[in-house]
Amino acid sequence: MIESIDKKLAVPKKSKINNLVDQLYNDEKLKFREQLATARKINLGLDIWTKRGLTASFLAISACYFCPQEEKAKHILLNLVQLSHPHTADCIKTCVDRCTQEWGIPKNKILTVITDNGSNMVAAFKDNEQDDHSSTEEEESQDDSEEDSENGEDQSFFFLPRFGALERMPCVVHTLQLVVNIIQKEASVKRLLDRVRLLVRLFRKSSVATEQLLKLSGLTLIKDCPTRWSSTYLMITRLIDLKDSLNQVADRMGWDCLLPSEWQRITTLRDLLLPFAEHTQMLQSDTMSLCLVVPALLDLSAHLSEFSQANGTSHKDFTSLAKKMKANLDQRFSCFLNPSDSKFSPLASAACFFDPTVSAYALIENDDEHINPLRSTVSPAIPARFFFISVK
Repeated sequence: MIESIDKKLAVPKKSKINNLVDQLYNDEKLKFREQLATARKINLGLDIWTKRGLTASFLAISACYFCPQEEKAKHILLNLVQLSHPHTADCIKTCVDRCTQEWGIPKNKILTVITDNGSNMVAAFKDNEQDDHSSTEEEESQDDSEEDSENGEDQSFFFLPRFGALERMPCVVHTLQLVVNIIQKEASVKRLLDRVRLLVRLFRKSSVATEQLLKLSGLTLIKDCPTRWSSTYLMITRLIDLKDSLNQVADRMGWDCLLPSEWQRITTLRDLLLPFAEHTQMLQSDTMSLCLVVPALLDLSAHLSEFSQANGTSHKDFTSLAKKMKANLDQRFSCFLNPSDSKFSPLASAACFFDPTVSAYALIENDDEHINPLRSTVSPAIPARFFFISVK
């Protein structure tokens, strides 16, 4: 590059480039500070992840708000902080306080803080006056996505406890994945998935098998990961898509492949998980997601009911699994779907009315038995500021 440019050009030094980068950063930061100052309400998003080998951990703090100048919802990264162990609630709260002070965000402007269901996140934004009883059940976070453990989980996590002016709302998708993880606890399904993982591992360790599979299909098998959303669904979907090529390569290599009955069960499992993968993809969007929560939950509940009826005699273990998943779904999201729940919040239902693409189907023209109670709880008196994510 140096040889091809004009010889008279003075190549800037390292300090010059650093100064230009710093100036660009400061200009952009000033622009976003002005936008945050004009925003009526701001949502904060928090997430912690750890590098492989546990060599370093990081806390990301982002902001979601409606920008009046650009007339659209925006999502920006405010800060990325390297954390030292242990990741205590006080450490998290201190980082959030420093970040909001740096960006000039007053606490009364923060609508809610969205986090995973880790016990440290729950404690960081817990009201000191809350009953200590609610803190005895909590969930743990692991690896880079702080995977939620179901051992001792907090069943009341959707209640919005106050910490000063801050309210906490757990991530709906994180919670949805806890429902999906029930499949790992069903003995017959776990055995089936172990067979699939063994086959996938066998192919991925063989360069010969992988090359032959690529020649036949142009694709390779996917290995699932417990800290990746919908990874089990993606693994079995790719396996089914490559079924014919997979059998050919397995025959050439002299390996045992899945039995016809196992292929049939894998297909049934894929059908069970498909709506969860679709709604996970939709709900993990940066901004326009609050109005989609209730329609997604109602659709998943209906899917699990229909699945149980359709597979009542052919696959009893899958039928039992679907019933368990539905009960778990109803329990975890009762604060959004059950008006009689002591911690019911009408925010998600009310948000549907502010999005014309979902309001008619979700709460107005829907004849589902669960809709009428939800519709009656949505009061016009609820301040519109709660729905800034869903409206202009």
